[in-house]
Amino acid sequence: MSCNGFIRANKFYKEVIVRVSKKNLVSKIFKNFKNTFTIDFSDVKDYHYSTQCISQGLIKNAIIYGKNAVGKTNFGLAIADITYHLVDKNGIAKSVINYCNADADSDIVSFSYVFQRNHDEITYKYSKKTAKELVSEELLAERPIGFSFDYSKQMGDFSHLKEYQLDTLNWEFRDSGISVLRYMTNNLPLDGKNPVKEVMKFVSGMLWFRSLGNNNEFVGFSTVTESMADYIIKNGFVHEFEEFLNTYGVHEQICAASQADGKKSLFFKHARLVPFFEASNGTCALLTFFYWYKQAEHISFLFIDEFDAFYHYELAEKIVKLLEEKFPIQTILTSHNTGLLSNRIMRPDCYFLLLPDKIISLANATDRELREGYNLENLMKHGEFDE
Repeated sequence: MSCNGFIRANKFYKEVIVRVSKKNLVSKIFKNFKNTFTIDFSDVKDYHYSTQCISQGLIKNAIIYGKNAVGKTNFGLAIADITYHLVDKNGIAKSVINYCNADADSDIVSFSYVFQRNHDEITYKYSKKTAKELVSEELLAERPIGFSFDYSKQMGDFSHLKEYQLDTLNWEFRDSGISVLRYMTNNLPLDGKNPVKEVMKFVSGMLWFRSLGNNNEFVGFSTVTESMADYIIKNGFVHEFEEFLNTYGVHEQICAASQADGKKSLFFKHARLVPFFEASNGTCALLTFFYWYKQAEHISFLFIDEFDAFYHYELAEKIVKLLEEKFPIQTILTSHNTGLLSNRIMRPDCYFLLLPDKIISLANATDRELREGYNLENLMKHGEFDE
């Protein structure tokens, strides 16, 4: 599976930050993916509409479609896999159980990410047996920077690190659970513009999440598994959350009040207070979205799995528009909602189909010239993008 990362400036950071570009994530024999899968965010077509989904020549917003059990959730977890050995962030059991493809001849899973840094590209490759057990690791760039290390042979090449004062480290470690890239970052006083530091900063800000009812599952970004209600109350966001719900179709008043055990929680204001978590799954999903939305300034890359599982179709479109307009970062969503397949919302190079053997954009799934007035949903339902 291949996925790419890019670095660019945005309104939150003066220095460059990463976004996905070109063939960044290459993942092979991860979970249900026996073949190599590649998603290429630099494959931008010459469409002159829905340009808000493109930034600096790279895809900024994308939606992935696919049949049940094809691996949409696992695809997102593959993109987030890099966080497990590079940073101390949250993980979930689904990421680490049955890590290697059950039908593969090998028990080694391989990944490759390409980060675009200004006009340069940084490629980071690694292979693992488990989520945290490295087999090999390699960092490459257009300028002489990088390293390669084989954990099984305990051999590596660090000859290109002198320019960045990275060759002074003691490399005599033997732990396959310690990443060379992470070791370098933690043991050298690197400035913020160092390529290694920039890649690590990006990975630290990556987030995969999904909301299934009251359950907020996430990978990356944070080490804190706090109550979302506590976060909103503690930070004084109750009124803002109420306005958010009202804007997106939930016309209720919200307040913070004490529960029977004395702890504060969120309630709907009626003649009798109604606990917020008695609300529908869709309303609870909006709480999860709002929780991460308030932390968007520090997120570098966002993957929301089944983002609209409990949303009305109008609400789903509003959330997509919010992500396009208010989030300056690359965002990937998965969905079954074909109502979102519209050139008014995105464009054919931003819609992807996940198939058993590859992932492909709608733009590349047909020989037809997909003009702005075409109905992508009807084309999909009538088999235009079938193999």
